[in-house]
Amino acid sequence: MGIVVLTMKASVIEMFLVLLVTGIHSNKEMAKKSKRPKFTVPQINCDIKAGKIINPEFIVKCPAGCQDPKYHVYGTGVYASYSSVCGAAVHSGVLDNSGGKILVQKVAGQSGYKGSYSNGVQSLSLPRWRESFIVSESKPKKGVTYPSALTYSSSKIPAAKAGKCSYETTKAYQKASVPGTTAQPVTLMQVFPVSLETEAAHTNLPKSSLLAPSATSSLRPQPMDHRSWEMDFWSTTAYTGSRNSPSANPGETDLWKLEPVLLDAGFVPKEELSTQALEPVSQGDANCKVDLSFLIDGSSSIGKRRFRLQKQFLADVVQALDIGPSGPLMGVVQYGDNPATQFNLKTHMNSRDLKAAIEKITLRGGLSNAGRAISFVTKNFFSKANGNRNGVPNVAVVVLDGWPTDKVEEASRLSRESGINIFFITIEAAIENEKQYVVEPNFANKAVCRTNGYYLFNVQSWFSLRKIVQPLVKRICDTDRLACSKTCLNSADIGFVIDGSSSVGTGNFRTVLQFVANLSKEFEISDTDTRIGAVQYTYEQRLEFGFDKYHTKADILNAIKSVGYWSGGTSTGAAIHYALEQLFKKSKPNKQKLMILITDGRSYDDVRIAAMAAHQKGVITYAIGVAWAAQDELDIIATHPARDHSFFVDEFDNLYKSVPKIIQNICTEFNSQPRN
Repeated sequence: MGIVVLTMKASVIEMFLVLLVTGIHSNKEMAKKSKRPKFTVPQINCDIKAGKIINPEFIVKCPAGCQDPKYHVYGTGVYASYSSVCGAAVHSGVLDNSGGKILVQKVAGQSGYKGSYSNGVQSLSLPRWRESFIVSESKPKKGVTYPSALTYSSSKIPAAKAGKCSYETTKAYQKASVPGTTAQPVTLMQVFPVSLETEAAHTNLPKSSLLAPSATSSLRPQPMDHRSWEMDFWSTTAYTGSRNSPSANPGETDLWKLEPVLLDAGFVPKEELSTQALEPVSQGDANCKVDLSFLIDGSSSIGKRRFRLQKQFLADVVQALDIGPSGPLMGVVQYGDNPATQFNLKTHMNSRDLKAAIEKITLRGGLSNAGRAISFVTKNFFSKANGNRNGVPNVAVVVLDGWPTDKVEEASRLSRESGINIFFITIEAAIENEKQYVVEPNFANKAVCRTNGYYLFNVQSWFSLRKIVQPLVKRICDTDRLACSKTCLNSADIGFVIDGSSSVGTGNFRTVLQFVANLSKEFEISDTDTRIGAVQYTYEQRLEFGFDKYHTKADILNAIKSVGYWSGGTSTGAAIHYALEQLFKKSKPNKQKLMILITDGRSYDDVRIAAMAAHQKGVITYAIGVAWAAQDELDIIATHPARDHSFFVDEFDNLYKSVPKIIQNICTEFNSQPRN
């Protein structure tokens, strides 16, 4: 009996051990089955925009080369979802141009995105966008599961290569939301043989022929109602039709599976068609409002390879400038033997179009006649017909391979006097044994706006051009330092001091006023350009109008016409003192101060002290004498040298003849100021 009990105990123990071992093995198998699969980081291309990805937070791997300006980025720190994901990562400094993994998080849309240049990427400004994102290093957060496959909002499928092929599509889509249901991602995996040779032919057949093709029917895709795959641009979900919709007809439950074939055959959803039209176009950098002409070297010596480097340099400058109607505008002139406008200021109004146009420029060949090109730009380029804007600084950047084959000094002087700020970029300048071939020694300093080095770039090699993109753009955009924007015609405060004594008479006084009007017409008049004021005097003095009264040429001419004749004695010295106090004391510090005094006789008071006070206060005085005016007194009043500032005519009707000479002397004196 004891033996039987022991045997039974042994059997129970054996069964228990078997069950225990089996349970442990089963648990191991279950553990193996339930083990989380390894996370695979999805890869994307440089041109993928954040708005195309539905996932709110994800980790991706970017390829190398996303620093290229063609991958547009909008914003700084927080980026509009229309931006390139990888381009934004490079701009933010999370990645360099070699690529890598990043963490992307979607955030709310912003009312404004500020553009900036960072890490070799120029981001653009944008007024507003519906969605934003931020990028950071790819450190997974605890408790967050990141997708191994991204869900895209667009159903566009890359086109197959020409010829017959089988096309497999594997892509995640979001089904349309139906009231009372929850939208679920649907994965499409269909293999369709697509004949691209027959894409162009589309025949309207009954839907049943699409759904159940006969043995003789073709698999050629047929047109469908576009609403079955229309997409809402402002939605983050893609509509591909609802298989379970109550309105779906029996037998049509697989109709949605044909969509990849239709797309592949050239049917593009409205969302894809409208994306280009809705792409945000920058209005330009308002802090860099200049009208810019690039004079590029198209001579035979440059060769096609270096010409391509020159075009790439232009494209980089365009991207950094942020071209737009509210900011900088740019045109290009290519020169060789003769210059020719490639496109003017109003041809292309944004950076994208301008870069595309630059890419199409072809080499002209010939000599390097830069002087002829500068003269051409001065006479033809900066005109209203070509898009030049009033009150906007004009800048010309001359790019030159080596040295010019003609002289540039005289053409550049006329350009400066026209208010054009000339920058020079010389690449691979003449070395010592080549200087004998240079037509005009020190040509660059003779050409630029100022000789202080601010307007000149000497580049050792064509491959080093990219290094000066940012310094050049910074100087072009610093409009306060564009010294040549100020000309003799747009940067003065001019005070007319008019003799209204009895000896002048009413008729001659009207002639004097016409002389004042003729002089005023020659200047560019506005509150920021040349300003005009007037004083009439006899024994007493009267302010007719001050510098801040009228700001247009038409208003100034009307004001001059309206001045009434006073009549009385002649106290010229007192009139000069009065003008200094009532007119020139209110002159702007950055303006040239010009006093133009017109008298017909000798003064009853002493003019020496008053004239000296004007000279000491930096007021350049022109003395215009008529009839009985005393020449010695005119010479005392006039700024030294008197021969350039003192004029005499024998009668009032000849006053008009002195207008051109007075204007010439004003401009000669203005342009003779040091250029350093």
